[in-house]
Amino acid sequence: MSYFQIAIIPVPTAQKEAYLRVSTGMAPFFKEFGALQVFEGWGAFVPPGEVTSLPMAVQLGPDETVVTSFIEWPDMASAEACMTAMETDERIAALGDMPFDGKRMIFGTFETLLKA
Repeated sequence: MSYFQIAIIPVPTAQKEAYLRVSTGMAPFFKEFGALQVFEGWGAFVPPGEVTSLPMAVQLGPDETVVTSFIEWPDMASAEACMTAMETDERIAALGDMPFDGKRMIFGTFETLLKA
């Protein structure tokens, strides 16, 4: 089964186009390292919770939108090779600063349990 990475990101709503530009620039890089699929989702209905929620998890501000990122990889080695390469690859640096506060981003990597 495949391996995937997810991220939940608080992005300033006014930075939607900048986020899309950076994401669009990164997708071919991920594909070059074997990514099977790359998804970016701009929050359409992400309600606040009383105990826990995505907005609470990323400390969402009033002028921010919750964004999800999902990358499917054929295996862990491909994902790890890409993440290592991102640290020094000039193409990633050329995309400029990320248009969000990375300290509030939540991310993780997972083995696929079910794909239907």
